[in-house]
Amino acid sequence: MLCRVADSLFWMSRYLERAENQARFIDVTSSIALGYRGSEQVLWSSLLHAGGEVEHFLQRYAAPSRENVINYLLFDRRNLNSVASCLAAARENARSVREILTTPMWEAVNRFYLRVRSAAMQPELVLKHPHPFLDQIKRSAHQILGATEATWSHGEAWHFSSLGYQLERADKTSRILDVRYFILLPLSGSTGTQLDVVQWAALLESTGALQMYRRTFGRIQPVNVVDFLLRSNVFPRSLAFCMQQVQRSLAEISHSSADGVSTDAEILTTEVRDELIRLTAAEILDGGLHQFVDRFQTRLTSIGQAVSERFFELSTPVNVQ
Repeated sequence: MLCRVADSLFWMSRYLERAENQARFIDVTSSIALGYRGSEQVLWSSLLHAGGEVEHFLQRYAAPSRENVINYLLFDRRNLNSVASCLAAARENARSVREILTTPMWEAVNRFYLRVRSAAMQPELVLKHPHPFLDQIKRSAHQILGATEATWSHGEAWHFSSLGYQLERADKTSRILDVRYFILLPLSGSTGTQLDVVQWAALLESTGALQMYRRTFGRIQPVNVVDFLLRSNVFPRSLAFCMQQVQRSLAEISHSSADGVSTDAEILTTEVRDELIRLTAAEILDGGLHQFVDRFQTRLTSIGQAVSERFFELSTPVNVQ
């Protein structure tokens, strides 16, 4: 497979997953805001902290109000990580490898892009009542995943796409967990209260994990939430599951299982997954969840760089990292 094609598939998937997760971030923050007793600006600015975008945001907006942050994350094309920007980049990457994709996949990507572009023409309607539109974003992303699983052979192209999805998903799950624990937890007076339970439930719902968590653990307890989102081997948005899938795709692409030679990306991925298996949730919390997440994200970046150096070095990607 050409480096250019593999690179475009990888970034197409990263941008699609990034767009969906922006919607999830906004959705969970809106849910938390219903019972939040602190500063609304602090709450909404937590989303900007998660993405490291505070400085960029404040160059364009007077204050991190609810409407300003939602507009910035959904429609602002000056923000290269907004939903609108991500979908434009995803569609362009998909267009450049149109012959590799199936027709249902291309049509689903195109519909997603057009739906968001149409909404961006009248943003005030979405900003007043964002939940229906956020649900549309998540459903559109799921339609692409459904078309992909139902119509695309699981060959090399599929595995490059899967790499993009899994790395991005692991990054965003870790970030949204970090936002809840590191930004909201200082309001320690709510710890253990009904409000605290509601906030953790909102976090689980934002990752689509609430029902599966309750079937596994029942009552909502922070240590169990951390365990489920970091260490579950069966929930598709947990860090451990994502790294397991990254391992699988890297092995299929590099054929390391046949020749015994592991790439740098495989070595790094194995180290991260081994640590997730070795440490308990309680140990992670004792050592500092924010520190763990920060280290995890740094290692994810290293894995992405290793993938790029190994497989995409000859390409000129359409991406906005």
